[in-house]
Amino acid sequence: MGFAAAILIGVAAILLPAAVVLCEFPASLKLERAFPSNHGIQLSQLVARDRLRHGRMLQSLDGVVDFLVEGTFDPFVVGLYYTKLQLGSPPKDFYVQIDTGSDVLWVSCGSCNGCPQTSGLQIPLNFFDPGSSSTSSLVSCSDKRCSLGIQSSDSACSSQTNQCSYTFQYGDGSGTSGYYVSDLLHFDMVVGASMIQNASAPILFGCSTLQTGDLTKSDRAVDGIFGFGQQGMSVISQLSSQGIAPKVFSHCLKGDDSGGGILVLGEIIEPNIVYSPLVPSQPHYNLNLQSISVNGQAISVNPSVFATSSNRGTIIDSGTTLAYLAEEAYEPFINAITNAVSQSARPVLAKGSQCYLITSSVTEIFPQVSLNFAGGASMYLRPQDYLIQQNSIGGAAVWCIGFQKIPGQGITILGDLVLKDKIVVYDLAAHRIGWTNYDCSMSVNVSTTSSMGKTEFENAGN
Repeated sequence: MGFAAAILIGVAAILLPAAVVLCEFPASLKLERAFPSNHGIQLSQLVARDRLRHGRMLQSLDGVVDFLVEGTFDPFVVGLYYTKLQLGSPPKDFYVQIDTGSDVLWVSCGSCNGCPQTSGLQIPLNFFDPGSSSTSSLVSCSDKRCSLGIQSSDSACSSQTNQCSYTFQYGDGSGTSGYYVSDLLHFDMVVGASMIQNASAPILFGCSTLQTGDLTKSDRAVDGIFGFGQQGMSVISQLSSQGIAPKVFSHCLKGDDSGGGILVLGEIIEPNIVYSPLVPSQPHYNLNLQSISVNGQAISVNPSVFATSSNRGTIIDSGTTLAYLAEEAYEPFINAITNAVSQSARPVLAKGSQCYLITSSVTEIFPQVSLNFAGGASMYLRPQDYLIQQNSIGGAAVWCIGFQKIPGQGITILGDLVLKDKIVVYDLAAHRIGWTNYDCSMSVNVSTTSSMGKTEFENAGN
């Protein structure tokens, strides 16, 4: 929401090497954040970008667009994460958005209609040219990978050209279409304490020849989208089916002003990680949230509010900047926080957003919140995990509830506000997601399982 007196929030830049497990070894990617640390971003802008992010989640198998946001509430904005990939021979750099809400990796191709030429993120934009890569090949309709994509609505076939193609329509009115190519993905392997460069694996990805709507804008343009979904066309599934990478990925995002993060195709190992089972047969990463506690007391909300259905459920989504509560849970949550700080903080409303004026440390005043999931796994939130620090008014610090609500919607979305300063493990093989609080500026231990057993790698991410 917008605030009086030009209250701004600064969103940290992320620029830190990350470890990725490939070929049963960690490999390195560089994870970056869209908003530089020296830019002030209004909370209303973050909310507006989240709305675009949610609208752009792909349609599920049954044709329903998940988390489609109607125009009855303030716009959402996303804090964009992206990484640099190398594709083709010779390798060429592409900056792609890391997106857990879709499955396919696609990049802009030559002669693309509507593709941005420049980016406000201060990154060079490239166009993939299959003809200039010696290892590139087109994907025909008879390719079994194309058939797999048809089953999940990620591909289509033209009988006239015998070419595997795609058309993705997004909830915000934007879209992209193109055709699939097969080529090499290049990465760096970590073997013990040594870095081995120039490893590669063949993957199938999209070559975008048309972009419309928000995708055509240059303010936060990237070369494409790196889908980390669960379907067979995702890179994580492709590498797993080749026996190159385990079917698990992890991230750890720093929450301080310096930014940073670790992205791992593999499992981060940490003794305190707790796991909750994924809700089956869902196109996104749904968990069964059972209750929310403030200072150890569960707020008064019927558990059915969080149950997963066609228009309800709880999503773990690192592509969302803030966090969103089902409408029925929002007011009880706000009331519980306000009551807990009634003696120490002055509540104020700023265009519908609940804020507080305080003159001492936020950690001394505000309570711990726990999100309690199936399997006995709780996610413990510090005040900084549900509040956003704003400017000062009259010498008092302004802290606002970062959780938002979507009027008329029963969706709960846990984005970067909640996920930062935590290891999060997406264990697709075991159908579960795990997490623990962690200092993401530190190295992590990464393991992968092969026919030789489990191997652990120390200090991944350094």
